[in-house]
Amino acid sequence: MTDMAFKNDSSDREAMSEINVTPLVDVMLVLLIVFIVTAPLLTQAVKVDLPKTEKADPSPDKHTSTVSIDALGKVTLNDQPQAMATMEQSLRSLLAADPELIVQFQADKAVAYGTVAEAMAIAHKAGIQKLAFITRE
Repeated sequence: MTDMAFKNDSSDREAMSEINVTPLVDVMLVLLIVFIVTAPLLTQAVKVDLPKTEKADPSPDKHTSTVSIDALGKVTLNDQPQAMATMEQSLRSLLAADPELIVQFQADKAVAYGTVAEAMAIAHKAGIQKLAFITRE
């Protein structure tokens, strides 16, 4: 009796005609997962065509205070020189007198962004919720 396992025929020497698709399926599943994870990250930038506006009416003067920063970084609050260290307390007292207070910022274009950001952070820390920027037309 001949055992099939030890059969040495010419049929064993033929090229294998089947392709092992398991590695291909594994790679495709990994790529699919990568695309599923990264696709939402690519669509976060929304293009919006914003409308043009005309000059807006200024806020009423009775509820506003102005923080000005000149080109040298000197800060004034309602046209009075003000140090950054004491500005929070001054804004808190103005807010206590007028709960609807709007703080308007005007800064010279030569002022470093960090100085303006620091002044805005102080206003926020003082409890001011409404901020505005004064710009040219």
